[in-house]
Amino acid sequence: MLVDSHVHLDFYDDPTPILARARDAGLSQILAIGIGDGPATMHRALAFAQANRDVFASAGIHPQEAHQASSEALRTLAILGADPRCIAIGEIGLDYYHLKNPEIHIQKTAFLAQLELAAALGKPVLIHCRTSELATPEAQARFEHANAFDDTVSLLERHWSPTGLSGIMHCFSGTPEQSKRALAAGLYLSFAGNLTYSKSTSIQQAAIDAPDDRILIETDSPFLAPVPYRGKPNEPALITHTAAFLAELRGITPYDLATLTTANFHRLFPSTAAPNH
Repeated sequence: MLVDSHVHLDFYDDPTPILARARDAGLSQILAIGIGDGPATMHRALAFAQANRDVFASAGIHPQEAHQASSEALRTLAILGADPRCIAIGEIGLDYYHLKNPEIHIQKTAFLAQLELAAALGKPVLIHCRTSELATPEAQARFEHANAFDDTVSLLERHWSPTGLSGIMHCFSGTPEQSKRALAAGLYLSFAGNLTYSKSTSIQQAAIDAPDDRILIETDSPFLAPVPYRGKPNEPALITHTAAFLAELRGITPYDLATLTTANFHRLFPSTAAPNH
């Protein structure tokens, strides 16, 4: 049985058929990401989790919405994060990809506030970090060629690793060298559909090199559909294609890959392994 560690369920008009197809495809659990359209709607993922036994939730303020990380929004996040069905804070982090993203200091302030909140709650974090090499030229110029990955991991090393808590580098899209630094910071690496793309050789090497006990899979749906569905809307049922690709990269069977990644998910989130979760 597979686990999809990152799904934007609230981005679908009606997630009911999405969940039905996921179950038919062999998924046992889904982590619904609670960023909504911003802090005012980050509760929606938790509502799905409370209505579905095989869905868990996160809650967080995405770096693109960092300018909305007010004291009130952080208080709301603390309430959501304290719910047992909310198993992580995220996705949070830094993103210098778009020209109109908030200023770096605003993103860092929101990120650090949420790391502090997660530490107080004792919950893992889901890290969003789109590497700056992928940013538009206009954004690179605006952010003066700052490196989002280096900034993200530096803050994690300084403010998160000392807590002894863990988390996920969601949709890992970096180099093998960057993967080693994320692993050293105590994070798991989660691989999405872009792993299957022909030009993703660096991500593929990182997926081969990563330790057995620190890998996860995700769809990031409705984004990043894997080959052969690239360019189409993604959904959790399609994780089987990413899983099969990752299994082949690592020289194991899809069954063993599913067993391995599900065990890793349950280790990171022990409450999800309980018989009556």
